Amino acid sequence: MAGALPRRIIKETQRLMADPVPGISANPDDNNARYFHVMIAGPQDSPFAGGIFKLELFLPEEYPMAAPKIRTVLLSIQALLSAPNPEDPLATDVAEQWKSNEVEAIRTAKEWTLQYARDA
Repeated sequence: MAGALPRRIIKETQRLMADPVPGISANPDDNNARYFHVMIAGPQDSPFAGGIFKLELFLPEEYPMAAPKIRTVLLSIQALLSAPNPEDPLATDVAEQWKSNEVEAIRTAKEWTLQYARDA
């Protein structure tokens, strides 16, 4: 399978393995090098501290044509955990709660982190 991969994917994967991003683990699947198992540690001094957030990253066949680097995507996700942006939400209901009662939103984020993001 690795022979069919673009050089960029191979090089980025090698770089991630040789120089991992602190707080981020991204490992290619044994059966599909376009599929990554990702774990991001919740940043300290954030409501997500102590959590481990599991993600799946899949690189489509079109990648890497005009696409961001894998490392950049993972760092961006980690940055959003450090500084959530309710002005550009994925979930508008959560953003509204964050804007209307930030203290309660942070409490909920901490609670959900403990409940859903503790088991790595």
